[in-house]
Amino acid sequence: MISLNLSASLKPGLTRKNHQNPTRFSPLHAAADKPFSCRYPLGLPQIPSLQIRQSPILSITKRSRSVPAAAGSESSSSSEEAAAKDKKAKNLQLGIVFGLWYFQNIVFNIFNKKALNVFPYPWLLASFQLFAGSVWMLVLWSLKLYPCPKISKPFIVALLGPALFHTVGHISACVSFSKVAVSFTHVIKSAEPVFSVIFSSFLGDTYPVAVWLSILPIVMGCSLAAVTEVSFNLGGLSGAMISNVGFVLRNIYSKRSLQSFKEIDGLNLYGCISILSLFYLLPVAVFVEGSHWVQGYHKAIASVGKPWTFYMWVLLSGVFYHLYNQSSYQALDEISPLTFSVGNTMKRVVVIVSTVLVFRNPVRPLNALGSAIAIFGTFLYSQATAKKKKIVAGDGDDKKN
Repeated sequence: MISLNLSASLKPGLTRKNHQNPTRFSPLHAAADKPFSCRYPLGLPQIPSLQIRQSPILSITKRSRSVPAAAGSESSSSSEEAAAKDKKAKNLQLGIVFGLWYFQNIVFNIFNKKALNVFPYPWLLASFQLFAGSVWMLVLWSLKLYPCPKISKPFIVALLGPALFHTVGHISACVSFSKVAVSFTHVIKSAEPVFSVIFSSFLGDTYPVAVWLSILPIVMGCSLAAVTEVSFNLGGLSGAMISNVGFVLRNIYSKRSLQSFKEIDGLNLYGCISILSLFYLLPVAVFVEGSHWVQGYHKAIASVGKPWTFYMWVLLSGVFYHLYNQSSYQALDEISPLTFSVGNTMKRVVVIVSTVLVFRNPVRPLNALGSAIAIFGTFLYSQATAKKKKIVAGDGDDKKN
């Protein structure tokens, strides 16, 4: 509403002339928030104290319509920008984790093989690697750099089985590394999905036809790589196969025995497994090859020439063994199992190529073809199992609904 405040001194003649020639105000003036004065048209004197005020109701209404709209657009744009920044930061973090995982795995395999070439006692070296990981986790927990898990008797009992199978898998892989080329061991270890499907089927799990078909190229590729391997050794082949069995049983047993301890994250779980595995492995290592360690140590020092070089190889193999496993558990916490499986497959490719280049191992064309077929089969297996998990999840949702 528009109110007119007219002074009492307004002349009647002026009122009549105003009636004959009405003044037309601009819409911009009428919409103004503040009162204003203007001159009467045709050179007439100024109207005293003429003020036009806008109704407070109109002003409040206009502002209530404009302010929320502007606030909504600003909040939506800011939320989109925040989501884009979070996505970039997450992708950068995953890239760093994957890069560290691959780099640490390469460093471990190189220095582990260097140490085994001059000191062929895998039981002691495997024990030291578990010892290095145990010390690493104890330092993190004691200095409160990482939260210490709540240790209870039921948790330790549930962890005894997975730690035992982890010990079997680790020492078997080290034995294989000491007898054959690193690339050959990793090709055979790519057959781990075959053992996973077989053992899980015995325990009652069912798999679609696509999963069973995906393990055929793995078997064919590993067989072709084994037949054409230059450094073929039966002990190296059996060690890699036993390592597959150990790690598969560790994974299966962990899913069954650790269901009630999901509050413990992957890194703490691996740290506890490393400590228990050290208690499993060290006494057996002393019994198996302890009498040869002193003599082997002197031969290794004589072969290398500088003691600190040998010490550095052993130390780096132990530290990076724990670090690459730590990075793999961190990656598994951040990404889906399918992405992790694909990344693990590509990791084997990177490790195989890197070790072949470093140690200059001779590779026959058929051997390279067999390795490629086996790794491609591992990729197909990861795709098929991911589809199986989606189908099972969909059936579970239908049952809930």
